Amino acid sequence: MDRVLKMVASEMSDVEQQFKKDLDSDVLLIRKVGEYVLASGGKRMRPMLVVLSARLAGYAGQQHVGVASVVEFIHTATLLHDDVVDGAELRRGAVSANRVWGNEASVLVGDFLFAKSFSIMVRAGSLPILQALSDATTMMAEGEVQQLINTCDLDLSEERYMQVVREKTAVLIAAACRCGGILGGLSAEKEQALHDFGMDLGIAFQFMDDALDYVADQEEFGKACGHDLEEGKMTMPLIEALRHCSAQEREMVSDIVEEDTLSDEDLQKVIALINRYDGIGYTRRRAQELVEQAKQHLQLFEECEVRQALEIVADYVVSRNK
Repeated sequence: MDRVLKMVASEMSDVEQQFKKDLDSDVLLIRKVGEYVLASGGKRMRPMLVVLSARLAGYAGQQHVGVASVVEFIHTATLLHDDVVDGAELRRGAVSANRVWGNEASVLVGDFLFAKSFSIMVRAGSLPILQALSDATTMMAEGEVQQLINTCDLDLSEERYMQVVREKTAVLIAAACRCGGILGGLSAEKEQALHDFGMDLGIAFQFMDDALDYVADQEEFGKACGHDLEEGKMTMPLIEALRHCSAQEREMVSDIVEEDTLSDEDLQKVIALINRYDGIGYTRRRAQELVEQAKQHLQLFEECEVRQALEIVADYVVSRNK
């Protein structure tokens, strides 16, 4: 992954500068909250995928920097809103913005980032990019609502859960890759291949998040262990365990997810159940399958350093521990 970071270092530096420029506002609180979240790190995977996809498509201009910034703005807006909905206290290892400035400020600054994103896109003048990102944003909102509907639903199937993951997480990663192809003027077939690469990669990314939520060290992962369970979210490791467990074990999980607070003892019970039925192993294997499937979409492109970089990013998704 270091090789990829070195390859795109100059362009990613330009993207960081664009973030700061796009955050400009006469309202100081907007700048403070926005800069706090954007400066808290993160993998910057979505803007990196815009940059790499544009390169793979043969794009030689500068518009990809602005598009990459917009994609990260949209992602950051969803993080601000997610943390309010989830009542999160940590984000990327730091105190979440809603804990620092309150829920109201987080929601409103998230709204600003969404609005600013579309303002920037309209000024850029690319209708296909505007359509790709606006469609993605709409689907993300639908995915969030569907996830809310699925709260504490022990009957949630893998297929229904994957649909939520596609809409809530993977669709923006797919759109980031598609935008690079749009900028490069690719054929419809190759543009779709980049989109499909991003979609499979995005689902794999979320599956790894699902696994890490149960096994990763809190300081390393950047959020509280077992947070998904505490919020009543049915994610892949638990869905797999529930598919094989006994009626008595299922009743135990039902009682735990209905509780207002998650005790360490109850968390350990659920983790033990997940381990008994190999929920973590299954989730990681599904993520690996999706990454291999994602890389197959890149076969439409000639072998080159940029294609190799995208394959490295894909492999990183299933090897990461945070």
